Amino acid sequence: MTPGANLLPHDLLPASREERAAPEAVARPATSHLSSSWRSLRRDPRGIACLLLIAVLVAAAILAPLLTPHDPYLQDLPNRLAGPSTMHPLGTDELGRDVLSRLLYGCRVSLSVGLVSQSIALTVGFAVGACAGYLGGRIDAAASFAIQVFSGFPFLLFAMVAMYVLGPGLQNLYVALGLLMWTTTARLVRAEVLRLRQEEYVLSCIACGGSAPRVILRHLLPNCAPTLIVSATLGIPNAILCEATLSFLGLGVQPPLASWGQMIAAAQPYIQSSTYYSLAPGIAIIVCVLAFNLLGDALRDALDPYLG
Repeated sequence: MTPGANLLPHDLLPASREERAAPEAVARPATSHLSSSWRSLRRDPRGIACLLLIAVLVAAAILAPLLTPHDPYLQDLPNRLAGPSTMHPLGTDELGRDVLSRLLYGCRVSLSVGLVSQSIALTVGFAVGACAGYLGGRIDAAASFAIQVFSGFPFLLFAMVAMYVLGPGLQNLYVALGLLMWTTTARLVRAEVLRLRQEEYVLSCIACGGSAPRVILRHLLPNCAPTLIVSATLGIPNAILCEATLSFLGLGVQPPLASWGQMIAAAQPYIQSSTYYSLAPGIAIIVCVLAFNLLGDALRDALDPYLG
């Protein structure tokens, strides 16, 4: 029997462009991008140092009940505004509560605000940006208009109005910051989707009858992961700073819950008489925000080839 005797005529035809491109959709997973970027990040001492510092902060927040030397809410009025000692390494506050213990619990609040609010912002921003970039037309025009409107207001003033309407509290702070910080992610995702939808593996999926949700979730979302990672890393410190500002103004976390911003507000009248009390939360905010910002810069450099 001669080779090819059992082949049908259509088997002898060359593969179409979509069929040739289909394997590429499988051959270029986003995980390979992230793996290559991780290898690049490991060669950056600045990025690794910041990553380790953030890991320490996260561990301190999770293990706060085990690390705190005292109950952060236990009052000791005779020992109020005491200086550093072996019993209270950072002194006590105006109610005699241990500053170090409240600092560790404040780390919990600040990191949770950054992570939860950014999770909401990433979800909303990706949904809006992906739909705008992929569907185009009136949806793109409406989404772009909404992004411009939300971006046109001063962010802090907008956050103050939102917290005034919703009321102070940690849960409302999550929602307010998450729903106000989505515009940056939406703008970045829209630009990335506009580029990715011209790729052959996306065109082949569309040609094979792939629906919009399938294309967005199966192909665009994994390839937008580098953009989302950088956006989240740079957005978390902004959320932490905003939480500290709102708590300082009395619109965020409410006493007796420990928060770095609320601790600075409470320490303001005692900034000269009790220096450690006022400096400790401020230094904690600076270190945390600086670590996230430097890590974001390092990630942006590592992911730059995939951010176009």
